[in-house]
Amino acid sequence: MPTKTSSLRGMGVALTTPFLPDESIDYAALDTHIDYLVDGGADYIVALGTTAETPTLSATERHELAGHILDRVAGRIPVVLGMGGNCTRTLVGEIASMPRLAEFDAILSVVPYYNKPSQEGMYRHFSAVAEASPIPVILYNIPGRTGVNMTVDTIIRLALDYPDKVIGVKEASGNMEQAGLIIARRPSGFLVISGDDSLAHTMIGIGGDGVISVLGNAYPREFAEMIHLSMDPERRAEAVPLHQRFSALYSLLFKEGNPSGIKALMHCIIPGYHDILRLPLVPVGDMVRHGLEAEAERMNKQEP
Repeated sequence: MPTKTSSLRGMGVALTTPFLPDESIDYAALDTHIDYLVDGGADYIVALGTTAETPTLSATERHELAGHILDRVAGRIPVVLGMGGNCTRTLVGEIASMPRLAEFDAILSVVPYYNKPSQEGMYRHFSAVAEASPIPVILYNIPGRTGVNMTVDTIIRLALDYPDKVIGVKEASGNMEQAGLIIARRPSGFLVISGDDSLAHTMIGIGGDGVISVLGNAYPREFAEMIHLSMDPERRAEAVPLHQRFSALYSLLFKEGNPSGIKALMHCIIPGYHDILRLPLVPVGDMVRHGLEAEAERMNKQEP
């Protein structure tokens, strides 16, 4: 397995894209945010995922953002690049044309959405991605967004057929039985990463390798501590109260969609971070906003 695999365990953060009031990218806020994550102990960053509002970004913006993030991180922690799509030919072309792709540690590639491919179609899609990519690939299974679930058999087939390329899966089906079967059948070194903050502690307990987190954008130090304690068999019990501390945020952050919730929370806790999204996403309503503000105040006081 690639040596980079071990560096992608723990708490990864699905990075947001801050915008200015005119909806252009706020690079000053982005730099502050990246430093906040690195200094806060995030194990790695995932750039240009769904949380980054990537569907609303132009190709030029995606390329500029990717390079900017690489430059700001400057090798301090690994960076994974989100690259997915529902046209295999187009995605393979984007992989070939992405500037500086070899400087990233892996790509995170989602199951094709909307056109709902069969399991064989998924296998052939990711085979093409693996063969085209110069860097390792992490599969991303999130049927709530794609409309179709990638089965255990398909995930393991890809892991076995492309052992030097398909190095893991971000499993966000919400199905712990499926996650457990992937963990039980995976080849050595294959990463099984939680795609749900609320399930990360549980998934780690059955052998998972960490999380790609939304909540970690706001509380990297606290959430990384919970994840790291969860991954230590001798200290796992210490993670339980930390996990419970986030219980209200697990629900509030996603009540009106992602990244609407996390951007509202970031606006509460990071000076200069605007609560601005591009349509069709909009800011959260008053009820969720007040809940997030109350949780931010409670976290600031370090109440249990």
